[in-house]
Amino acid sequence: MKKIAAIAIILLIVVGLFGFNQVYAASNVIDEQNESQLIKIKENAAKTLDEYKEKYGSDAYGLTAFILNMIRIYSIPFCFLGIAISAIYQYVIGIRKLDTQEKGLVMMVSFITILVICQILPLAFAIVVKFGRG
Repeated sequence: MKKIAAIAIILLIVVGLFGFNQVYAASNVIDEQNESQLIKIKENAAKTLDEYKEKYGSDAYGLTAFILNMIRIYSIPFCFLGIAISAIYQYVIGIRKLDTQEKGLVMMVSFITILVICQILPLAFAIVVKFGRG
C-alpha cells in the first residue's frame, strides 16, 4: 500500500511539474483574459527556467534545479494536508482502533520525512553543483 501511494504521489508531482507546457481546452471555454493570464504564467515559467540555466551554466543542471524548486514549493501544501489526515487517523479515529492509530503515526512520520527531504534536496543540489564542480 505504501509503495503504491509513493508511486502515485511521485507521478502526480511529475505530471504537475510538466503540465504547464501545454494547455488543452475548447476555444469557447477560455476567454481572452484567462488566455492572457495563461500566456503570462507560461512566459514566467520559461523565463525562470532560462534564469536557472544561466545561473547553473548548463541546460541539464538548470532544468534539474528548476524541477527541484517546483518540488520544494508544491511539497509544502501536499505534506501539510497529509500530516492533517494522518493526525485525524491517529488522534480521532485511533481512539477506538489501535491499528488505525499506528497507521496514523506511520503516515505522519512518512509525510514529515518527505517534507524534510523535499526542502533539503534543492539546497544540497545547489551546494554540490556550485562547490563540487570546481
